[in-house]
Amino acid sequence: MAHPHLPSTEAAVNAIREIAQEFHLEMTVTDDIGADQTSRRTSSGAFAVLDRDGSLPHEAYVELGGSPAVAVQVFPEDDALITVDGIEFADVPRDAVPAFLRSVHGGLAHVKGRFFPPGWWLIVPLPGDETYKELVTGVTLTPWMSARVR
Repeated sequence: MAHPHLPSTEAAVNAIREIAQEFHLEMTVTDDIGADQTSRRTSSGAFAVLDRDGSLPHEAYVELGGSPAVAVQVFPEDDALITVDGIEFADVPRDAVPAFLRSVHGGLAHVKGRFFPPGWWLIVPLPGDETYKELVTGVTLTPWMSARVR
């Protein structure tokens, strides 16, 4: 299934806002606009405020309330870093962010693991055959993760 194209950071933040309302979650947004403000720069030179195409790069950091603790950092380069209860999912395409959040808050995300060798994986399935998996670091699962062990 194709993801709806989110042409900008602002479009991604608006899509996240809709999901926050759908799941009754508090949401805070911090915007960083301008190449001198964003955390990583690939398309403009040092000390530049505009990208080469003359636009202001826009990065947003979004925190969602509730359980699990979720933060989304949307980058100007069409991708995002999503953190779920301290576990980082890097390089998530910006267009996949809404489906990712729906999976987490809609009960599709789950934890799989084994006691020996010890290891837990946080698995976030998306529509179609897309799945994101990250190793859960640390010794204990959060209460949210423990409730989702399969």
